[in-house]
Amino acid sequence: MTKIRCAIYTRKSSEEGLEQGFNSLDAQREACAAYVLSQASEGWNLLPDIYDDGGISGGTLERPALQRLLADVAAGKIDIIVVYKVDRLTRSLLDFAKLVEAFDKASTSFVSITQSFNTTTSMGRLTLNMLLSFAQFEREVTAERIRDKISASKARGMWMGGTPPLGYRPDGRTLAIVDKHAVIVRDIYRRYLDLGNVRHLTEQLAAEGIDTPQRTSGTGRGFGGCRFSRGQLYLILRNPIYVGDIPHRGKIHKGQHPAIIEREIWDRVQALMTSHVQGERKTRSPHASVLAGLIVDSADEPMLATHACKGKIRYRYYVSRSLQHGDTDGKVSGVRLPAREIEAVVAEQVAQFFDDPLLIASRLLLTITPTLLPRISEHCAAIAPQLRSRTRGPLRDIVTQVRALEDRLEIDLAIHRIAEMLECALAGEIVPVHTISIAIRLTRTGRAIRLVQGDGSLGRQDGADPALVKLLIKARKWWSTLAEGELDISTLAIQEGVTASWMTRIVRLAFLAPDVVDAILDGRQRAHVEAKTLCQTDTVPASWEKQTEQLLPTNVSR
Repeated sequence: MTKIRCAIYTRKSSEEGLEQGFNSLDAQREACAAYVLSQASEGWNLLPDIYDDGGISGGTLERPALQRLLADVAAGKIDIIVVYKVDRLTRSLLDFAKLVEAFDKASTSFVSITQSFNTTTSMGRLTLNMLLSFAQFEREVTAERIRDKISASKARGMWMGGTPPLGYRPDGRTLAIVDKHAVIVRDIYRRYLDLGNVRHLTEQLAAEGIDTPQRTSGTGRGFGGCRFSRGQLYLILRNPIYVGDIPHRGKIHKGQHPAIIEREIWDRVQALMTSHVQGERKTRSPHASVLAGLIVDSADEPMLATHACKGKIRYRYYVSRSLQHGDTDGKVSGVRLPAREIEAVVAEQVAQFFDDPLLIASRLLLTITPTLLPRISEHCAAIAPQLRSRTRGPLRDIVTQVRALEDRLEIDLAIHRIAEMLECALAGEIVPVHTISIAIRLTRTGRAIRLVQGDGSLGRQDGADPALVKLLIKARKWWSTLAEGELDISTLAIQEGVTASWMTRIVRLAFLAPDVVDAILDGRQRAHVEAKTLCQTDTVPASWEKQTEQLLPTNVSR
């Protein structure tokens, strides 16, 4: 008789009762073991390995015991998985489909001892799908009830958990004041009213050695003991909890906890902060700071997203944390990168990866059969434009880290995530990431810091340089007028209000090589090619061949 290897999987959502000598997991395992024993005549044999997940929701597959079980299934060690109920395995219909696919691949089925289901038949799968739909519905309804309960409790002014703001500690369903920390909060409000500027407040606190107090979270993790950042101070100055209120989903409710800040001081601070908001706030761009939390510098230090405004123009940067917070101890440390340029380079490099499905298959060891290739090509054709437009979701799903080194960028791609997006399998055990490396360096043009790639081109930007395009238009317009022969260059220069020598330098641009013009209109010229340099007398040679050598990157076809 063929021996059928059986494994029992048990799960409990909460940790309540797990400390008991005989808990819910033991009860599930005992019932399943009895069922396996009753099938001994069919050759069923219980494996000694225990797969228990206690205190973990069925809404996720990231469970230690379940992952061990799936690994053993993939290794061909298990023929049947026995569970007490199907929802012990998963409560998500999408996750269930993934599990069934993994079981089918390993020729493994599973049995629910309280429900007569067998995944080896189409009718069994249909019934299980219906059952799991109700299980998922139950989980979603439970989540809605919890959210409604939290909303109702906060409407009554109750504290519903989490890390309390500086100056408070949890006290049941409300907050109690920590006097020595409340003194710091009141001092921050007073200093802000005196200085009127958060940046000056940050510098003053740092100069006087006033740091964030060391505290302990509810899980026992210690935090604090460092300098106040501007972001922390903004949160403290804007937090309505300090005036005795409870915020929830855009609404403010009267809290049950005592206030640290008087209402009159709170109102003055809010009015002052509101008056410092310059201009109209625009809707956040879908690709603004798309690399936030992903990019690090050569010292493996996180780079923070920041910005500076010049008039109505907003310039975004990624800045090393020590440089942003001033933790350099007087030494030159950290780096500041132009955000738009580096985001464009990363997006273009990843998009080029998706331009060739066969390249992805060979580099990432994906299993792509001839029948799957058309579908994979369709997915790639849809993903690449989203990446080039720097759509936040796809780019952050694929890129796990960007390292800005001294002479290159290294971009780590999540291989498993790419395989999921392309709906194809991985060919065996592989490393979790694939790294793209691109030569790049920083250069300064006037006051601007630019990224220059290894071929001499600028990091791809959002279209052409407007100043260069205006020069080309002006050159074509003036040459068209001169070509009619009615005006000489001196007369035209007087009419246009410029000198004849300057007009001569501009008119030369009407004779740029077509490849050079196309590159300028696409923003693909060399880094040094800009309006100021093209107006110099000896910048542009007459020969089209020499123009392409001097003005175009090495990778642009000529």
